[in-house]
Amino acid sequence: MTLTRPCVGATRHVVSAGHYLAASAAHDVLEGGGNAVDAGCAAGLALGVVQSDLVNIGGVAPIMVRMADSPTPITIDGLGVWPAGLPERHFLERHGGEIPLGVERIVVPAAIDAWVTALERFGTLRFADVAAAAIRYAREGIPAHPLLVDTITEQVEGYSRWDSNAAIYLPGGRVPKVGERFLQTDLACTLQFLCDEEAAAEGDRLTGLAAARAAFYTGDVARKIVRFVQAEGGFLALSDMAEFRCRVEPALATAWRGTTVFTCGPWCQGPALALALNQIEAAGLEGLGHNDAAYIHLLTEILNNAFADREYHFTDPRFGEVPLERLLSEAHARARLREIDPQCARAGMPAPILPLDGRVAAAPLSGDSPRPEPDTSYVAVVDAAGNAFSATPSDGSWTVPVVPGLGLVPSGRGSQSRPDPAHPAGVRAGKRPRLTPNPAMLVAGAADADVMPFGSPGGDVQTQAMLQVLLNRRHFGMDLQASIDAPRFATFNFPSSFAPFTHHAGLVKLEGRIDESVAEALRAKGHRIDRWPDFDWRAGGVCAVESDRGQGLVFGGADPRRPSYAIGG
Repeated sequence: MTLTRPCVGATRHVVSAGHYLAASAAHDVLEGGGNAVDAGCAAGLALGVVQSDLVNIGGVAPIMVRMADSPTPITIDGLGVWPAGLPERHFLERHGGEIPLGVERIVVPAAIDAWVTALERFGTLRFADVAAAAIRYAREGIPAHPLLVDTITEQVEGYSRWDSNAAIYLPGGRVPKVGERFLQTDLACTLQFLCDEEAAAEGDRLTGLAAARAAFYTGDVARKIVRFVQAEGGFLALSDMAEFRCRVEPALATAWRGTTVFTCGPWCQGPALALALNQIEAAGLEGLGHNDAAYIHLLTEILNNAFADREYHFTDPRFGEVPLERLLSEAHARARLREIDPQCARAGMPAPILPLDGRVAAAPLSGDSPRPEPDTSYVAVVDAAGNAFSATPSDGSWTVPVVPGLGLVPSGRGSQSRPDPAHPAGVRAGKRPRLTPNPAMLVAGAADADVMPFGSPGGDVQTQAMLQVLLNRRHFGMDLQASIDAPRFATFNFPSSFAPFTHHAGLVKLEGRIDESVAEALRAKGHRIDRWPDFDWRAGGVCAVESDRGQGLVFGGADPRRPSYAIGG
């Protein structure tokens, strides 16, 4: 396979991010003496500017951090909750079981608190230090890149819905052209205000970080957000903003082939990766060729099992029991594998095995091609000390109005809650939506010294792309960039994570580089096959960084399907 770019290698540090300017921002921080967390936060904030069609400063930002002196990574959920004043059956009774576009789907903006929490606990720099590149990109502008232009073009109706969105994303009443300067001056002023409040605070670095956070959650920014949302008919209140803090907890560990794979908890889809790995380990991959029909069939059916368990059980653990120990057991993996026929695909989603804690209704079926919401990016960093950072910031800017004067969209992530409160992922006041973004890490080597943060955008394709890259690297022995470049596939035989939660029964998408003979063999097994182009952004945008402490080297790969790049130093 001809690589799209070389695998980046360096002796000190490497960053890989969903946009090359975000990678550059992080690299500058590393070269200036910051650690992996400082650099990751710089890239994350920059992604909220250079990919503000996919990532929002007021959106979500789940983070995983592993410091070199700590064996277990921690997660910062970076995920807001539904406002306390939301009526429990609001979407059932007022909207007929739909979650409409606009302010009613807004949850508390979490990303700023996530970045500040990471800096408070593990960083070394001030907020102004890590926000400098984001402010510059917003104030001076960036060249509009093809994915930005494609997103705005595809979602032009959404961007036209609100004047405040159109003013930014449809300047002069039209979609920007590739290479035109794209400005976000209001957003630059908002970020600069947080930095000014930090500078005005008397005290040490932590005092300044607290002041920057307070400016967003209890100060002028919070008041402007809440005033606008309530005027538009939303439920967000000042008390929701003031009382919010991200939740910090140990990452979920899964032993796999002499390594440990760490995921976020069941408030997101992270454990689905662990479920799939457990089944793959129990089934074995011996005799299966890379992306041959038998391999794709087995992984597709395993992923269908994992996403069925996600549908039946994953939820905010404060609002429902998640039987993680049983789901992640060898017995459950083998029980799920017994449902797979090597010669015949299942046309529907597998039934539950474990008892349900909630009501799971059938999702609407569709024979069309999936139209995922375009959002999310990713950043991975490993520094010279071996500290590792993994984050998947998200929230698009066309389903919720931009707050006039602030240049940001309050998180519309409520689109991932089910309208029925009785569903495991059902909407309830104070509850987190069940999130798709799910940063991960793999830890390996002597004394667990080697670490690989990895992740991807792509909604329901995220975990699937991450799994395939992991297998390409650890089972098939490809280098990191080859693992990312390799052709991908994805199943959609389960309800989508986004409203209207459509189920594309039996559908498998293949990138064009997978041979037609493989597609025909999969059709013969009963899969409904559709095609992506050779390299398609809907197949994910995996970025990864991998340390080799024995050689004193760090490597990075970035997905050519998006404007991702890795930089080393």
